[in-house]
Amino acid sequence: MKVIVIGCNHAGTWAAKTLKATDPNCQVVTYDRNDNISFLACGIALWVGGVVKDPKGLFYASPEGLKSEGIEVYMGHEVTKIDWANKKMTVKELKTGKEFEDNYDKLILATGSWPVTPPIEGLKQEGTTYGLKKGIFFSKLYQQGQDIIDEIAKPEVKRVMVVGAGYIGVELIEAFKNHGKEVILMEAMPRVMANYFDKEITDEAEKRIKDAGIELHLGETVKKFEGDDRVKKVVTDKGSYDVDMVVMSVGFRPNSELYKDYLETLPNGAIVVDTTMKSSKDENVYAIGDCSSVYSCSSKSHEYIALATNAVRMGIVAANNILGKKVNYCGTQGSNAICVFGYNMASTGWSEETAKKKGLKVKSNFFRDAERPEFMPTYEDVLVKIVYEEGTGRLLGAQIASKHNHAEAIHAFSLAIANEMTVQDFALSDFFFLPHYNKPLSWMTMVAYTAK
Repeated sequence: MKVIVIGCNHAGTWAAKTLKATDPNCQVVTYDRNDNISFLACGIALWVGGVVKDPKGLFYASPEGLKSEGIEVYMGHEVTKIDWANKKMTVKELKTGKEFEDNYDKLILATGSWPVTPPIEGLKQEGTTYGLKKGIFFSKLYQQGQDIIDEIAKPEVKRVMVVGAGYIGVELIEAFKNHGKEVILMEAMPRVMANYFDKEITDEAEKRIKDAGIELHLGETVKKFEGDDRVKKVVTDKGSYDVDMVVMSVGFRPNSELYKDYLETLPNGAIVVDTTMKSSKDENVYAIGDCSSVYSCSSKSHEYIALATNAVRMGIVAANNILGKKVNYCGTQGSNAICVFGYNMASTGWSEETAKKKGLKVKSNFFRDAERPEFMPTYEDVLVKIVYEEGTGRLLGAQIASKHNHAEAIHAFSLAIANEMTVQDFALSDFFFLPHYNKPLSWMTMVAYTAK
């Protein structure tokens, strides 16, 4: 059997490795436009901020490593056209422009995603690497991380704006502050990280962002970028701001150009797949990673949740099913965590606001308590919120925030959602007690126990 994998970052890498490890006789071929694989983009802010000194640590695999496993690896190659009926494709070597054809028995699409480029006047500029006006950057690829580092090293770059207060944007403002820059965070929504956390939690994050000296603008939309040869000013619906550099961080969209006219997709271009990662239209085509939809255990429907953790699991599942080993993708809760100027936050499933936007009938409970008994010499408060289905009490989401790191506790809530536990079930779950760490009825238990 010959399997071609288009795209070789997290999902594609794990699909290719799993295919070859499971069946050494399987011919595995990968094509990717880039010159590197497995870059952990979630570490860009740590690299930019100087926490990570050597970016080589942000890679866990290499093209040479895949080749040593018997995988045929073609970096710097773009698949430009697919003949779905005859299972053929046209491939272009980007360095030379040379084109050739290849064929497959099974195809895995792992084309990934690309930063959203909103229709803002002055954002685009012809002739630049990524089509953006000079001085404006994306933050996804290794090369883009290096570009940002090179730019902030210039002494004339003093004032930096980050557009978008999701996870990436919030992490980057701290990185820029570490370099002594004046930093502006611009967000069109009324709160930071509003897709993941509710107001009880984001209020605390916003306080710490302001206390760190960040100029925070919420509910404000960018309308125009001004500057002749490079960006000099950002104009919004509420004012204008002189800047030396801008990073766009307003989300990602699937790279759907190859398949958009053939496969069934969600409105944003993510491929609809079943639990084996097989596409709904073509039994010979599988889709994984950021170009694919995933099954949400919270909403019980296909959603777009672009995370490296999902991508890796999807690659493993697709490979096994292609080789005849029935493995079902168990779904996702979209668990995430972030450290905001020393304040630790984690979420899983849906926030109350997001759940209601999706038309779910939900209730919630917010609880604040000391992380361990007050008779201990030191302790900090923990904020925790759960979201659950009205009527059944089925858990749909949870959020945690504290000065001390309790982020890994989100895994317990994630497993509860995956196993369709109710608030009542969780309230009576068995959690250990020791004064060093928690209370007899800890904040994890009490947020469920006090839910109405």
